[in-house]
Amino acid sequence: MIKVAIIGTGAISTSHIDAFLAFQDQCKIVALCDIYSEKAQKQAKDFDLDVEIYNEYKDVMARNDIDLVSICTPPYTHADITIEALEQGKHVIVEKPMASSLEECDAMNAAAEQSGKILSVIAQNRFTSPMMKLKSVLDSKLMGKILHTQVDSFWWRGYSYYDLWWRGLWEKEGGGCTLNHAVHHIDIFRWMNGMPAEVTAVMSNVAHDNAEVEDISITIGRYVNGSLAQITSSVVHHGEEQQLIFQGEFARVSVPWKVTASKPQENGFPEINEELESKIQQEYDLQPNLQYEGHAGQIQDVLLAIEGKKDVLVTGKDGRETLELITAIYQSSSLGESVALPLGKNSPFYSREGVLKNATYFYEKKKSIDNFATNEITTGGKYE
Repeated sequence: MIKVAIIGTGAISTSHIDAFLAFQDQCKIVALCDIYSEKAQKQAKDFDLDVEIYNEYKDVMARNDIDLVSICTPPYTHADITIEALEQGKHVIVEKPMASSLEECDAMNAAAEQSGKILSVIAQNRFTSPMMKLKSVLDSKLMGKILHTQVDSFWWRGYSYYDLWWRGLWEKEGGGCTLNHAVHHIDIFRWMNGMPAEVTAVMSNVAHDNAEVEDISITIGRYVNGSLAQITSSVVHHGEEQQLIFQGEFARVSVPWKVTASKPQENGFPEINEELESKIQQEYDLQPNLQYEGHAGQIQDVLLAIEGKKDVLVTGKDGRETLELITAIYQSSSLGESVALPLGKNSPFYSREGVLKNATYFYEKKKSIDNFATNEITTGGKYE
């Protein structure tokens, strides 16, 4: 039985608790920890959990019986807690974004390598049937070379969203919608299509003058082979339509699922390529639906990896590469320049201190509250 501790019992912890409870034959939650102990107590009561409550994460780490730590705290705390857990011989699953800087990511990955323990970064939107099926279609190469990719990471958050004490601050949240919302789609984009060689980006804050960080950014990525990608990250889009579209040489596919294939007439104008559409649709349909999706799917993946039954799908190196692309977006938009990838220690945004010094600050945070009355949130990923 894998014994689990959850550090941080804010809104996202509910998704983790629900997920772990789906696998009670494999794991058991034995500890909850939060600097606001009443929040941990409420979660324990709401889910009828027989657990120890802590308000210091180091006290949790001191327990020898805990195998896996699930970290649901604000981004600026991820590195310290993760490294401590790994050094204490515990596996770690940490919420997105992996950390506040590439320097912290590198330290976390080094600790994982030294400890020999699993470090996985939450990317729950990979663990959906539409995404897994789309990945299979792209891997089949039926579409030919990818020419253009469109990523619409559209979310909507009201003005009060940034009232929470750690949100809206470069120091604590690490960034705005590009880091904390579009991270899902940027991870999937990178997983499916690889890293671009260069990015050029702009960002703004158009609707939240109570936050230092951006609420919209638009990025163009360029690949070595000349193909282009555009990524829009936003918390100002009503309806929250989220999609990834891949335009290949021979066909177009997307999530939400749609396939269109064209072949040229004698004059170069298109006509439908029904045969190719049928082949791509067959490849999509051949992939089974996942039994567990979202956080449950990813937590199952980690539990199976701990049991030695598979390799974990989303590693610390994956988390670092996703943050690398986001960091390049911030560097480009803040300094007004195109940024070549990969990013190393010479990047002015490599360290947390570098981010705080060089990032664009839009507004001052105007209000700070400890907690909201409700823990209800939405995590996207429907793709319908």
